[in-house]
Amino acid sequence: MPLPPINPPLINSSNPWATTPEDLQHLFDCPHTGAVTTRTSLLQPFDHNPSIHQHTFFNPHSHSLKPPINPTENPIPFNAYLAMIPKVTQNSTLPSDARASKPIILSVTGSPAEVRTCYHLIQTTQTSMQNPLCMEINLSCPNIPDKPPPAYSGAALSEYLRVLAEELGKPVEGGRRVAVGVKTPPFTYHEQFRTLIDALLGSCKPGCPVDFVTATNTLGSCLVLAGDDDVGVGGGGGGIPAINSATGEGIGGMAGSALHPLALGNVRTIRGMLDEHEELRGVDIVGVGGVGSRAGYERMRAVGAKVVGVGTALGREGVGVFGRILQGEE
Repeated sequence: MPLPPINPPLINSSNPWATTPEDLQHLFDCPHTGAVTTRTSLLQPFDHNPSIHQHTFFNPHSHSLKPPINPTENPIPFNAYLAMIPKVTQNSTLPSDARASKPIILSVTGSPAEVRTCYHLIQTTQTSMQNPLCMEINLSCPNIPDKPPPAYSGAALSEYLRVLAEELGKPVEGGRRVAVGVKTPPFTYHEQFRTLIDALLGSCKPGCPVDFVTATNTLGSCLVLAGDDDVGVGGGGGGIPAINSATGEGIGGMAGSALHPLALGNVRTIRGMLDEHEELRGVDIVGVGGVGSRAGYERMRAVGAKVVGVGTALGREGVGVFGRILQGEE
């Protein structure tokens, strides 16, 4: 099944500015968002430590601190979001028809067994809500204990898809099945794309258990220094990180405008490879990465994104960014 209707096809991505009930309420009530995505959560809350889980904005041209480096983690557990979303819809200031039809995408991560539990809980919640619910499985997330991001591994990705296929083969109470997607990390060479497509093809029994792909997440192993004065001379390694991290090196995932060309390449490549296979042509793409203007939004749509997600620009500007993008204001 495809994504539910999302109009306009502009949403927030899962990010630190979609964390609290207040964040979600502002995003839901915005007439310029076609759906709302929660921040990625785990069944058990992440042990957030603000002294090492940080982000910063910087100018990619001058490197002045002002895309962000995001090692921030979500301290709010998944069950809390399930409790939040009915209240968000009930408290909304939108007209009643829009309030009842606006989709909500719950972004989750964890082990295959934990993701199975999340799916069950979302599907159960769907029976008591009018709003279409979706589940985005963040397989590019480094927060799964002792595991690298699963989307880089064919075997790990296939295990998640196997669990999904098992669940989606079962009858659904009320007949309204939750749409399920996977969020991928930035791929940088062909075999990584091939791993994704092969895993999706291998999971088709007969239909694909994935309804959409969100591409792309942040690019890891990135570093911003505190300022030109701290760089040092002669490669002596004197650069001071702009933020702290668990290792003290300040290395994290890059988003924002610097990621945009890579995100466009990922969306176009994934769309083209999906379309090569009849079983996968119905899989939608949510394009994420460096969109902060009407031009960026249109570029993402042009390369194959059915829906466009915004993250960094939301953090910089607030929910007003969605209206500015749609109206073409610079």
